Amino acid sequence: MAESLETKPLTIPVRAAITAVHGYVPPDLLTNAELAVMVDTSDAWITERTGIKERHILKGEGLGTSHMAAEAVRGLLQKTGTKPEEVDLLICATTTPDMQFPSTANLICDMVGIRDIGSFDVQAACSGFLYSLSVASQFIANGTARKVVVVGADKMSSIIDYTDRATCVLFGDGAGCVLLEPSDSGYGIMDSIIRSDGAGMIHLHQKAGGSRMPASAETVANRLHYVHQEGAAVYKYAIARMAEVTGQIMARNNLRGDMIDWLVPHQANKRIIESTAERMGMPMDKVMVTIHKYGNVTNATIPLCLWDYEPQLKAGNRLLLAAFGGGFTWAGVYVTWAYDGAKAPKLNGKGKNGKI
Repeated sequence: MAESLETKPLTIPVRAAITAVHGYVPPDLLTNAELAVMVDTSDAWITERTGIKERHILKGEGLGTSHMAAEAVRGLLQKTGTKPEEVDLLICATTTPDMQFPSTANLICDMVGIRDIGSFDVQAACSGFLYSLSVASQFIANGTARKVVVVGADKMSSIIDYTDRATCVLFGDGAGCVLLEPSDSGYGIMDSIIRSDGAGMIHLHQKAGGSRMPASAETVANRLHYVHQEGAAVYKYAIARMAEVTGQIMARNNLRGDMIDWLVPHQANKRIIESTAERMGMPMDKVMVTIHKYGNVTNATIPLCLWDYEPQLKAGNRLLLAAFGGGFTWAGVYVTWAYDGAKAPKLNGKGKNGKI
């Protein structure tokens, strides 16, 4: 006789839960006052328009994105007691890879002693970390991986023109990462949406350095290896798309604004953050904001938010993560937080403002 509906056990799907987070920012600071000496700007102008007060810059010959990412991953493994050989997969979201190949993920694995696993980069501009979370969660859900490290890292100072006031005030360097593990307790990545529109390329891109326009003396002389951004267009699209994708996730998961504990937006510009929160009906005291001290660290902004706010996060908290990037790309991820951040192991500040 078949089991009745009353006695048949319910099956909770296995989800990829974020079980730890860590970050790294290099020790050298570039303040608004220092930028005001370099270009025609001021602390008041930058703060009013962007919300940024300072940003961290990676200095040192031969140091790239992988060096910051490796520091973040080392801290993540240390604080969780995870051995390198226990990691099944590592994904790195970056817009500033150390080189065309091998991938920055490969380099990170080598630096931290992770061997014989799958590792690869994801390039979706500032949305790359959320794209990577969406991809990684599927490896956990289908049972092919049990411990996945997802890294977001960028050395934006390597592609910024410090004579261009429109872009040089915005970006900084840093790395953040999370550990994903299976959970059948109702915690984890509940839903995700990734989107793109290549027509947005004209508004935000790097002209030279790829196969369409390889590096040459002419491209260097014409300063074509730096970020090109049309701020007004990006601002408009970013607000619309981030609000749109979070609204879609809320609708299909029957969520209201008062049911969300934290909005975790990409840290591109404080005005964009505030406008996105307003469209969602979210008060700013429920919005993670770190742009004032890190600037726009591209793929690292969201994991650095999680790292900074970790002590305030509690098991069961509902988080909406949203990002928008060049290309255009945009993404949203709905997460139920898996642990009490205040109880997470501490590394006595190691990893923040440290030395590589």
